Amino acid sequence: MSGALDGLRVIDCSRLIAGGVLATILADHGADVIKVENPRGGDPLRTWLRDRGELWWKVYARGKRSVTLNLAHPRGQALLRRLSLSADVLIENFLPGTFEKWGLGWDVLFKDNPRLVFARVSGWGQDGPYRDRPGFGTMVEAMSGFAASTGPSDGPPTLPSFPMADMVAALSGTVAVLAALRHRDHVSGRGQVIDISLYEPLLSVLGPTAAEHALDGTVRARHGNQSDNASPRGTYQTRDGKWVALSASTPASATALFEGLDLGSLLSDPRFATNDARVAHNDLVDAALARAIGSRTLDEMLRLFETTDLTAAPVYDIADITKDPHVLGRGILVDVPDPDLGTVRMTAPTPRLGETPATLSWAGPALGAHNRDVYASLGLDEAELHALTRDGII
Repeated sequence: MSGALDGLRVIDCSRLIAGGVLATILADHGADVIKVENPRGGDPLRTWLRDRGELWWKVYARGKRSVTLNLAHPRGQALLRRLSLSADVLIENFLPGTFEKWGLGWDVLFKDNPRLVFARVSGWGQDGPYRDRPGFGTMVEAMSGFAASTGPSDGPPTLPSFPMADMVAALSGTVAVLAALRHRDHVSGRGQVIDISLYEPLLSVLGPTAAEHALDGTVRARHGNQSDNASPRGTYQTRDGKWVALSASTPASATALFEGLDLGSLLSDPRFATNDARVAHNDLVDAALARAIGSRTLDEMLRLFETTDLTAAPVYDIADITKDPHVLGRGILVDVPDPDLGTVRMTAPTPRLGETPATLSWAGPALGAHNRDVYASLGLDEAELHALTRDGII
């Protein structure tokens, strides 16, 4: 069964996460993604090593064809222009102005292929005072307000343990690419440039923080797992050292939780009688729940959640996830063929399309594994391929 993007060709000149994951999502849905890498070492994502090798690479370069190409060399630039002639999408995430320096700006690419969608990923955008700053996710996570709003009130601002800014930008960029393709195919007949920054998509998912500040000067403070809008809400440790997470913001759920934990008497206290009152006294709510839950085991808490239909769940790590019956029943984790490791386990593509489901065909390939196939399709013969390899172009 063909994917929804079968027949789409994507040239992925990105490095690391944001642009690469954008291309990965397109590959999952059937696009032919040609990953362009520097012949000297390839995508830096290959260096994110664990004991068993390039697992970041194998997961996030899945379904792509790898070719090597030195874009800083005029012969490499000429080859990229030839590749882009048959492409629908070209993705790059170099520092703004780099592609122009290489003679690969939009004016050149559009003249070569007016139907090309050119997705440009950077930390801060293609213009503005910060355009020339390095675009690492950590900087964006700090300056977007994310870190300032995360962590305990008496602790430091907290960064995510995974490349959050890159992932959010990849999802935002995927929507933009598909919108541009739709406009090309049904409205204009022409491609366009897409300016994807890491900064703006992350800022946009942090809720109405700008609206609150403009209205009355509010600056949200860190308060751990508590919520400004609902109480109780948080994570709590059980007697056997496990953790549960819960949110009980409606009157019915709060009543069920307090009574289930033998705390029903608190509901007659004005400090705990309503959601607004509990939010104002979150520390007292947390302390009462921590004592009650800390006296019970995880199994006891899970039985309470099931019998009272509370919005609560155990806090999982990956070992728990791999055994969860829902994960197993829906096939959320899949093993993808790999010549080095046999298989690599990764998350199945999401969301799920009913008529054209996405598929995972292979894990991230070896550097330059598809040079011969891709460059032969441009008409290069063995002698030319040998010369390009010898000269460090591919």
